[in-house]
Amino acid sequence: MFFGFPLHPAGKPSSERATHLARIGLPMLFLQGTRDALAEPAQLGPVIRKLGRRATLIEVDGADHSFHVPARSGRSDA
Repeated sequence: MFFGFPLHPAGKPSSERATHLARIGLPMLFLQGTRDALAEPAQLGPVIRKLGRRATLIEVDGADHSFHVPARSGRSDA
């Protein structure tokens, strides 16, 4: 289970940090915020698809890397 998988450094999108995931034979669950600067959805999506049925992605709408949501969303972190 990955809570905010740090796919790349902030502002430097890449998928190099995910190459080892292909060697994992167990099911993987990724919980990611849609505003995560360390795993932009455009970068993480292809990684998850490449892993196939072993990987499941659950996105937290509007959340950042720490799963904080902006106050303007009308929601709280809780």
